Amino acid sequence: MTQPDLNHANPHAEAAVSVPPVASFREPEFLLSHIQDTLRFYAPNVLDPGGGFFHFFRDDGSIYDKTTRHLVSSCRYVFNYAMAYRQFGDPQHLEYARHGMRFLHDAHWDAQHEGYDWELEWRDGHKRVLDSTRHCYGLAFVLLAYSHAAMAGIEEAKPMIAATFELMEHRFWDAAAGLYADEASADWRVSSYRGQNANMHTTEALLTAYEATGHLVYLDRAERVASNITLRQAKLSQGLVWEHFHADWSVDWHYNEEDSSNIFRPWGFQPGHQTEWAKLLLILERHRPLPWLLPRAIELFDAAMTHAWDENHGGLYYGFGPDHTVCDHDKYFWVQAETFATAALLGKRTGNERFWDWYDEIWRYSWAHFVDHRYGAWYRILTCDNRKYSDEKSPAGKTDYHTMGACYEVLTHALADAPVESAR
Repeated sequence: MTQPDLNHANPHAEAAVSVPPVASFREPEFLLSHIQDTLRFYAPNVLDPGGGFFHFFRDDGSIYDKTTRHLVSSCRYVFNYAMAYRQFGDPQHLEYARHGMRFLHDAHWDAQHEGYDWELEWRDGHKRVLDSTRHCYGLAFVLLAYSHAAMAGIEEAKPMIAATFELMEHRFWDAAAGLYADEASADWRVSSYRGQNANMHTTEALLTAYEATGHLVYLDRAERVASNITLRQAKLSQGLVWEHFHADWSVDWHYNEEDSSNIFRPWGFQPGHQTEWAKLLLILERHRPLPWLLPRAIELFDAAMTHAWDENHGGLYYGFGPDHTVCDHDKYFWVQAETFATAALLGKRTGNERFWDWYDEIWRYSWAHFVDHRYGAWYRILTCDNRKYSDEKSPAGKTDYHTMGACYEVLTHALADAPVESAR
């Protein structure tokens, strides 16, 4: 495990910022205020008038790389501002969503090879491609971005939903396996690596595409991918979702075995992906109430909490191995966010207070350690005992899409008539 930069080790080292008291984490006003605080962190510096948004922010909101643009962040910003517009009605958020969508469509798109470039250098309105690898994970977020833009009323996004689905169908869909391949070269030579992460985020995007269009093809595909990963493939890996597979979809137990903290392909069971899949199964159940979805969601959630909750310092660890011992003790922001959203959805769906207790507990931990009460937004990664590694709050890939998305999910689908409990 990388040693922390002790110059930035304590999130409150500059001068202690007291943690504001919260009467209840289950109040809509709390979540709405938190979303607005997070948006305010990005607001002063995020927009690049020359195209897209800036992707690298320090704790204080200053930018430390003005030229690198990553496909995942470009897509997630569209989500951020489309959702913000739908929630708060600020026309500037709608314009930001349009601005981000134009950059995605015009700058990231490679017309020659008909794919979206993974990473760009953007200077004075001109791009230089840094990485043209085609990632299904990236296309999943392209589909998600266009779907959310369409739901925000951006008409030109609507045809891009079907176009992106067809691109994924043509280049990555493995009909025999009923799952998506993962990666290809710029000219679309598909690699032998297979992974669940791309399929998970594709399921998320497919569910959103269905909500944006009402077209059953997206819901049918979401159900198929979800069942194949969380039932069929999980049977090969102790009933939990493993990350890595060979080309024939047999489990690859050793891929990245020495790299449990890889940003997109870590070794080990990912607690955050068990709970994120549980969330997606509950979203799928809203549209298609199949009997296996709720029990499976509970199993995945409970496994994550059993094997990954840190009883000493709070929070969920990043990964655990096949023997259920923790292989990466770090705490990642997105793991906590996805898990509190799932806990709330399970609490609402089942009426069982134990899930709401977990919701409160994860929020208490995150509010005390991850949320930056000086400048806003969440720190990205902490040590086991909740110290920061650096002052790089939001590098490429992190736009607080996970944290704001979790808040929206709880607001919209868990809090109606939910029990109100003191935050203590």
